[in-house]
Amino acid sequence: MALLLMLFFWGLTIVTVGLFLGKVWWLPELISVHGAAVDRQLAVTLSVAGITFFLAHIALGYFIWKFRARGKEPASNWHENPKLETTWTVITLVIFVGLGIQGNRVWANYFLTEAPPDAIPIEVVAQQFAWNFRYPGNDRQFGRTDPSLIDDALGNYIGLDYEDPKAKDDITAQNLMAIPVNQPVRLILRTKDVTHSWFVPQLRVKQDAVPGLSIMVHFTATKTGEYEIACAELCGLQHYMMRGRLLVMNDADYKSWLQGRAGS
Repeated sequence: MALLLMLFFWGLTIVTVGLFLGKVWWLPELISVHGAAVDRQLAVTLSVAGITFFLAHIALGYFIWKFRARGKEPASNWHENPKLETTWTVITLVIFVGLGIQGNRVWANYFLTEAPPDAIPIEVVAQQFAWNFRYPGNDRQFGRTDPSLIDDALGNYIGLDYEDPKAKDDITAQNLMAIPVNQPVRLILRTKDVTHSWFVPQLRVKQDAVPGLSIMVHFTATKTGEYEIACAELCGLQHYMMRGRLLVMNDADYKSWLQGRAGS
């Protein structure tokens, strides 16, 4: 039995580590500039945890075999070893604090950094259970909105005030967002009802939309294609239906898309 347990733990350890080293069921393709730092931090954290996991379970299997039952001999034990306990505590503290500091640096470099001045502004208004997107028109300014003007039946999902001259050229879309490749984008996240979470795994961006707040987040996509926009916050019974599409286009296609939406 001791031999079987040892082989079980060793086999489990080798298979688990192999799955991570082989990147089986790994992260989706990276398509953003800032995402490389996120992936590096994840790799460092998993490497530290993986080495600890590997050594601990190899040792566990060995000790199960080495100290298997030996008749009726009484078990021996020792109560404490302050030097050993201090050493392991300090090592653990240094590792965890170091990972925490590095992870916080990655987070701060992204979330506490202002978007470039030329970033394309896009307003994202979440609702149960859809994503609403708004682009400023040729005047580069968003028009006025008023919650009392919201009328889903007429397609005015965000309460756009069409009496405001700045609002007349605003471009809106539901569950479809287009951006140009290799150009910075600045999102203004809002919600009409409950908390939602705008999530595109390939961008390595996940940000909550909180009632009463306008939350900024920015990124630069590096590859054209179509990607899913998911809501990563349980927001109601039809949460599973809250899916949008992100189209990353070349500059010419993006401008053509905007012109087509403006004329609709």
